[in-house]
This record gives sequence, C-alpha cells and structure tokens, in this order.
Amino acid sequence: MKKLAIVVLMASLCSSAWAEGGKRRQAELERIQAAGRVLDQTMAAPDKGIPNNILSDAECIAVVPSLLKGGFIVGGAYGKGVATCRTAKGWSAPAPFRIEGGSFGLQIGGEAVDLVMVIMNQRGMRALLSNKFKVGVDASAAAGPVGRHAEGATDWKMRAQVLTYSRARGVFAGISLNGAAIHQDKSDTRALYGHMVSFKSILTGVAPVPAGSESFISAVEKYAAAAKAAESGKKPPEPEQPKAAAGEKPPEQPK
Repeated sequence: MKKLAIVVLMASLCSSAWAEGGKRRQAELERIQAAGRVLDQTMAAPDKGIPNNILSDAECIAVVPSLLKGGFIVGGAYGKGVATCRTAKGWSAPAPFRIEGGSFGLQIGGEAVDLVMVIMNQRGMRALLSNKFKVGVDASAAAGPVGRHAEGATDWKMRAQVLTYSRARGVFAGISLNGAAIHQDKSDTRALYGHMVSFKSILTGVAPVPAGSESFISAVEKYAAAAKAAESGKKPPEPEQPKAAAGEKPPEQPK
C-alpha cells in the first residue's frame, strides 16, 4: 500500500511539474509573439520607425514587450524580452533575457513601454553574447534616430554599439538606457527549449528555432531584408559602359 501511495505521489508531482513547464513555455511563446507584433507596429509607419540604414547593418535585434519603468525622471526598470542575431544561415533562434535597473531619459511615472535595442557591430554583439552586460558600460549606447534614413554624421554612426528605442502610446522614439543590465533568462530558456542552452549557442545559430516562435524571427527577417533592399535601391551601381573596339569611336552617352 505504501509503495502504491509513493508511486501515485511521484506521478502526481511529475504531472504537476509537466503542466507547470507547459504553462511557462506558453507564456514565453506569447512573449516572443508579442515581440514580433512590437516590430510590426513600430515599422507600420516607416517615417517614424527604425531607419533603413540602421536595420540593414544591424548585427542583433532585441525586443522587450512592456518594459516596466518606475520613478520620475530617474528610476529603474524590469522586463523580459528576446534577442536574435545574424548568422551565416540567417537570423538565429530567439534567446530569452531579462533587463534590470538603469536610468532612463524622459520617464514619467510607472509607465510600461515597449523597448527595442539594435546592436550595430561585432563589439556590441560580443557584449550580448557574453550573457551578462551593462548597456553603456560594456557596450556604448545611444538613443536611436527615427525615420526612413539616419544621416551618416550622427552620434550613433560614430560611436554607439547599441541603439535604444521606446514605444509608448503609439509614439516611437529613441531613449537613453545607460546602466541597464542584461542577463540570459535561464528559466525561460529551459521552458522554451526543454533544456538549458547557452546564450552563445542560441545567438550564433547552433540552436534550431523552437516551434511557435517563428513569427518574431520572420518579422526581423522581413524588415531587415526590406531595409537592405531599400538601401541598395537608393544607390544603384553605375552601369558599365560598353568598350569601343580598336579603331572605333566610343558610343555616345545618352543626353
């Protein structure tokens, strides 16, 4: 009888653990899908979204749906999000992370905002792959410019490795995020992948994209590819002029 009771208890515990794991995975998938919607809503108005020449050059993109801010003018924040990076095979699987602390520009009350971070170069990407870094400390950061195209002489082009944006009440703008710490969320990683996978393995393309998380990766691919195409179309290569054979006059140029 005691053995039967133990077996029933163990089965009940396993069932509860499995159900809890399923709930956590579903919650993470919903967060990933929300991150895709943030990008869709952000890029719905190109004149007020992330500039093409930023998206086309981005090494990684991280999104935090509903970052919770506190305080007035100076305060902390907490949120969960997902990141993806460029690899030789395309954009990587989503990597869950937490963001905590930091000081924010233009804070008012306890407003929740959507946060988008664009990692612009290999140094910024290495900081992200380290699994734990502080924005503005381990990687230089700046509030990102908004619009179809960011001029080449701006601050972000000269020194920023991470560009940060916020979206609240339909308004999308650059935001200061210095001092915020980013860590891999290990519990959410286990829930999403079924076991622990390192930040580096996910973001370098080793881990496959989990079922149900494709919408976020598809959104990143879509907008990055569109930005690249827009940038290429803006400065088309000069057509090569046919060479004249020996003894012939060169062809006249069209007027």
